[in-house]
Amino acid sequence: MSSGEQYNKGGASHASGGTSSSEGKSGRSPRQTKRGFATRAIHACHDKNDPYGALTSPIYMTSTFEFDTAEQGAARFSGEDSGYIYTRLGNPTLNELEQRLANLEGAEACLTVASGMGAITSVFWSFVEPGDEILVDETLYGCTFAYFRHGLSKFGIKVRHVDMRDPENLAREISDKTRIVYFETPANPNMRIIDIRAISAIAHGCGARVVVDNTYSTPYLQNPIGLGADIVVHSATKYLGGHGDLMAGVILSSAEDMEQIRYVGLKDMTGAVLAPMNAFLIARGLKTLELRMERHCDNAEKIAALLEASPEVSKVYFPGLKSFEQYELAKSQMRRFGGMIAFELTGGHDAGLQFLNGLKLCKIAVSLGDAETLIEHPASMTHSPYEPSERARFGITEGLVRISAGLENAVDILADIDQALSS
Repeated sequence: MSSGEQYNKGGASHASGGTSSSEGKSGRSPRQTKRGFATRAIHACHDKNDPYGALTSPIYMTSTFEFDTAEQGAARFSGEDSGYIYTRLGNPTLNELEQRLANLEGAEACLTVASGMGAITSVFWSFVEPGDEILVDETLYGCTFAYFRHGLSKFGIKVRHVDMRDPENLAREISDKTRIVYFETPANPNMRIIDIRAISAIAHGCGARVVVDNTYSTPYLQNPIGLGADIVVHSATKYLGGHGDLMAGVILSSAEDMEQIRYVGLKDMTGAVLAPMNAFLIARGLKTLELRMERHCDNAEKIAALLEASPEVSKVYFPGLKSFEQYELAKSQMRRFGGMIAFELTGGHDAGLQFLNGLKLCKIAVSLGDAETLIEHPASMTHSPYEPSERARFGITEGLVRISAGLENAVDILADIDQALSS
């Protein structure tokens, strides 16, 4: 075994996130599997090894770990000893969070990284090489689009867009060179819904992995792995953290795939290591995730109803509206419809900007999933990496406005939106 191969395996048992001999591959004991989401988000996989019995797990703010002997250090690098080596390979604070997230998402393993883009790039650098092809949906977050279009393509990897709202489109376009099928559902920013089960079946029939960005839904509302996906990514900056005070990403997959992602995609290719303090903040955010998501969903439903009834609004994109063309599909794979809404004003681009500037309570800001209600203009902000012709082709209109429903009292959010519409 080469020294590089030995290093790849160092600390493997602590780095696999959600795998332990006492809990099985999913990181869940039989008793924990039966417990409710909020209970598991608070209690699952808590490390009871703290000598002082701390109710809240300590933060291990260390870059490296001491070995008792030189022989022990060598054993850890060879994989014979399962202890920690270096926080880029594993850390107790990150490990506990990873096990809990795997429990909530229904995955064998989890890896936390420094950002949502760190999660996406760590996955793709692990599994694609020159000459490969990936198929992606037509609507993607702007930076994801830029990574595929301007990043991967420079290295001889072919990226093609497919309208995956109809699975038959994928069936026609997929080939033996396709390594990964990637999509968001609901999609950012126009809320397109993709049938995870149908797309996964087609992709697997051709030997391709399915990667789903589940940021909009969180594990509370949707579990793509249970519907057939291979890998799930999240921007934990959003709902999982929930307070707009950190950046982080999450990857969930089989234990086998996670070995490759951790020791190639993260360790060697991106180095996008999550700081222990941010891991602590995400673990704290998970304790209120169910409560927050219920409020986000409640407020979003009320905002969508207000917008749909307004003569100033020409179109509302929200999966919870019965007028939404993919309402039934959304209902079949989501527990509720989330906290994100997109809409178009009758006055188009200029009216959209005027509306944003007329708000008094809601904040003009990108990102989403915060306590505050955030509103942005995708064409000039989050999705500006698209060329105007590409935005038009992929359903991101110049007048589209995106809302992340916050946790404020609904009456106050609605009053602010109503007065801005009136202006």
